[in-house]
Amino acid sequence: MNQDTLQRVRRRLVDSGAPPRRSALAAMVRADAGGLAGPDQVLGLVRQAESELAGAGVLQPLLEEPGVTDVLVNAPDSVWVDRGGGLERTAVRFSGESAVRGLAQRLAALAGRRLDDASPYVDAALPDGTRLHAVLPPVAPAGTCLSLRTFRARAFSVQELEAAGTLGRGGADLVTAIVRARAAFLVSGGTGSGKTTLLSTMLGLVHPGERLVLVEDAAELRPEHPHVVRLTARPRNVEGAGEVSLRDLVRQALRMRPDRLVVGEVRSGEVVELLTALNTGHAGSGGTVHANSAEQLPARLEALGGLGQLDRGAVHSQVAAALQVALHLDRRPDGRRVLAEVAVFRPEDGAVRVVPAWRHDEGPVDGWPELARMLGPHLPGRAR
Repeated sequence: MNQDTLQRVRRRLVDSGAPPRRSALAAMVRADAGGLAGPDQVLGLVRQAESELAGAGVLQPLLEEPGVTDVLVNAPDSVWVDRGGGLERTAVRFSGESAVRGLAQRLAALAGRRLDDASPYVDAALPDGTRLHAVLPPVAPAGTCLSLRTFRARAFSVQELEAAGTLGRGGADLVTAIVRARAAFLVSGGTGSGKTTLLSTMLGLVHPGERLVLVEDAAELRPEHPHVVRLTARPRNVEGAGEVSLRDLVRQALRMRPDRLVVGEVRSGEVVELLTALNTGHAGSGGTVHANSAEQLPARLEALGGLGQLDRGAVHSQVAAALQVALHLDRRPDGRRVLAEVAVFRPEDGAVRVVPAWRHDEGPVDGWPELARMLGPHLPGRAR
């Protein structure tokens, strides 16, 4: 489709106020072609218009490629993908900085967000679930930076994660036992380590008779479970009003009769409400948190608790009563995401330590007897 045709279709779409659905685009393409294009030509034109007006433009084929998890644009001639084995540079090119900026702004608009000189960055979810992050100059001095993380509509099964090498020997049984024993847990790891993937899989193991209430900054968790209630945070609008924070949502979730309350990512003062929930009968609840290792979780929780006006002693007291297990994920140099270790929270002298109990490459380690007692009959013999 040439740019003149594309501009005419874009203008008609804006004038009509219709969403960029395929049926609307097909009608506009046919009107522009004046009946001169055959069915196959119309279909091709519609697909191109869909990519340009509703999809991610030149990046859409990369997003649709099986195995691609991330698409990153550093400059018009620097587009990278991650297929699970580390970053790879692609042959995709933009015509210039204005094309990258235009795509970023259009995607932000699709997500209902503003991206311009007054609001030079955005973090949002697109209608299909793809996670969008973009930064404009001069915040990004070299030019617009665009990051897209693909959305998987179906959670991985434990068997799939085991086959992929994520869980390691005995890891599948261990993860299953943690869920069935209703142990309170945190999944930790760095960005892109697979925290949300593992958490979705674990929630799919919860008994179908239980009610899951999920609180997230963006709707990324997709557990295979029949009773899921989702609450999603909302940023403030251009007038600076209307914000609904994760902390607000955790408080609301406690009034919604959850059997298990899950916070998709604990990143601020909402850790206070989560710890409160874990201490008021919501066994088996949990969430994810950024941390470099399981052993660093107490320090990380101290920092987050401080944002919620809890001092160090109060954080450790709450953690000691609320949390039992930590599952830490690593991203290896070859790009593989693995459950690196499972650890137990151990109260000692008024504070809490996290003690490794199982490691991906070693199996049971120091804290194993404590973890095995905690999981009891839910832990199969082959995982011991």
